[in-house]
Amino acid sequence: TIEFALAHSGYVTLTIYDVLGAEVYSFVRENLEAGNYRVQWNAGNVPSGVYFYRLAGRAFVETKKLLLLR
Repeated sequence: TIEFALAHSGYVTLTIYDVLGAEVYSFVRENLEAGNYRVQWNAGNVPSGVYFYRLAGRAFVETKKLLLLR
């Protein structure tokens, strides 16, 4: 589960990448209102390992590491 909060409304993307930079999954690519959000990633089709998720909005970009263990 990935949780995030938006201070301002606007176009937002939330994407998961593998360690090589290939896009694995894209959750959000739309205009969202300000507020709190939670998305659940069903990672049943990807192997265990290190992944990165990137949240980008109007005036920010944030990338964090995600460790998937089975």
